[in-house]
Amino acid sequence: MAEQDDVLHLIDDTGAVPEDSSARKWKIAVIDDDAAVHEGTRFALSDYNLHGATLEILSAYSAAEGRTLMRDNPDVAAVLLDVIMETDVAGLDLVEYIRNELKNETVRIILRTGQPGQAPERRVIVQYDINDYKAKTELTADKLFTSLTAALRSYQQLERMVQTRRGLEIIIDAASTLYDFKSMQRLAEGVLTQLASLLNVDCAGILVLRDDGAPGSEFSVLAGSGCYSRFIGTTSSKALDPDLRQMVEAAFQRRKNEFADHRSVLYLRTGSGREVVVLLQAERQLSDTDRALVEIFSSRLSIAFDNVILYRQLHEANTQLEDRVAQRTRALMQANRRLSAQWLRLQRANGFKNEILGTVAHDLKNPLGVILGRTEMLTELIGAGSPKENVTAQVEHIRDATKRLTSMVDHLISDAMADAFDITIRREPVDVAALVAEVADSNLPSAVNKQQAISVSAPSNIVTMCDADRIREAIDNLFSNAIKYSPIGGKITVAVTHEGGDTVIRIADQGAGLSPEDLGRLFGRFQRLSAKPTAGESSTGLGLSIVKRIIDMHGGHVTAESAGPGQGSTFTVTLPATETT
Repeated sequence: MAEQDDVLHLIDDTGAVPEDSSARKWKIAVIDDDAAVHEGTRFALSDYNLHGATLEILSAYSAAEGRTLMRDNPDVAAVLLDVIMETDVAGLDLVEYIRNELKNETVRIILRTGQPGQAPERRVIVQYDINDYKAKTELTADKLFTSLTAALRSYQQLERMVQTRRGLEIIIDAASTLYDFKSMQRLAEGVLTQLASLLNVDCAGILVLRDDGAPGSEFSVLAGSGCYSRFIGTTSSKALDPDLRQMVEAAFQRRKNEFADHRSVLYLRTGSGREVVVLLQAERQLSDTDRALVEIFSSRLSIAFDNVILYRQLHEANTQLEDRVAQRTRALMQANRRLSAQWLRLQRANGFKNEILGTVAHDLKNPLGVILGRTEMLTELIGAGSPKENVTAQVEHIRDATKRLTSMVDHLISDAMADAFDITIRREPVDVAALVAEVADSNLPSAVNKQQAISVSAPSNIVTMCDADRIREAIDNLFSNAIKYSPIGGKITVAVTHEGGDTVIRIADQGAGLSPEDLGRLFGRFQRLSAKPTAGESSTGLGLSIVKRIIDMHGGHVTAESAGPGQGSTFTVTLPATETT
């Protein structure tokens, strides 16, 4: 056969099929300096169809134009490339440019030459990364169809491999990113972002979570993009559009992935029993490769969600532990304060002990001296045979001194008990009026001995929350003082009233009264007042301090009033009727 440069023999002349602009198309580049080759190629491939996709043929009439075309169209599937154009190796140089500079390894390159002797087939096949080598004289319509179909299938397989590799790289990168999220909200947003990147499309998406996994239970929208972003934060399915709600509920019932047209619905169940549905609305239908990658990506998501759940549980446990540590720290601090307070009270108790010892050394010395002296006098009188009256007089002196000594010891013991740091108040309902009447009856013999009268005014059933024993002790001390400092034949008046929310007890006497100096130091320990007992009774200076301590422990207060020396005094005790907090 004679050589014919740039000659294409065409057979199978068939009618052209109308082109559907909306169908998928394979991009084919024809790079040749002969316009007739471009026209013949277009005519021969006008009815080409592979897997439902037609051709989009791009033309370049020189190697320079071919460089621009390939640079601007990286998605070209196959190139029908002439070897000899501006130079004898212009086509081969363009192959080097496509493979080495553009780094395009997927495009299939078919060399066509009208002068095969100038570019020996074996050398070209070995030296250059091309996929086929044809002489124009042998490339009939059938052979062109066969070569192009083989090239496109090869390109399709390579594209799937490239997409799979790119998708797997994204999944690997996403794994470390998604596992770093510490909240459901951030994780959900990351899932939608990574899916869009994985599919390399702009898509609208929504991710919903159902915690308990029970059919019919409510779900919450954790993330949304595009037209679904307005549903973010929705916690009720009723807030979604009806068609969207129906798709989500159907996915929860179906419990598997579904791919249909431009919409994809993903379902996953975490190890902790929670269910997640992701709905994607993409501009294009997903390929088999896309779907396989999405399946792989979805299978890893349950681990990410469980990771967030475990982190949240760990955070809550850590918070509870911190709270318990804080509570224990506060308890230890309170215990330390109590120990400090007890230490101070022990120091005060030790000081009180020293005061008691001083009192014993001083105040008890006189009664003991009286007893000792009278005992010696009594011995001498008995030895001398003195009359009975003299002996009886000495015995009376001894009895009086003993009574004073006993009274002082009783007061010291009472005050020591009141000052002890472990004393507690046992509150209970007490009829204070009955208690005051009882204390008045017990002190009546002492008043009768001094020809004194006691008048008690106490309405029945005045109930107060207090310690009956302690209040009895305080009232007894006030009665004893009133009798002790009132004159012979005097009168003592006691009144119990209920005023507001308090119980008030007033004890008035007709004694020597109190000076301003006395009123200022009345309730201190071991205080010696200007007034003296009217019948020579002894006084330790402890009684009123004990009264104040008991009343303070009940949350009340005690006061004293006096118009001045010689005009008597009135002591008022106020107790809360109910227990204070």
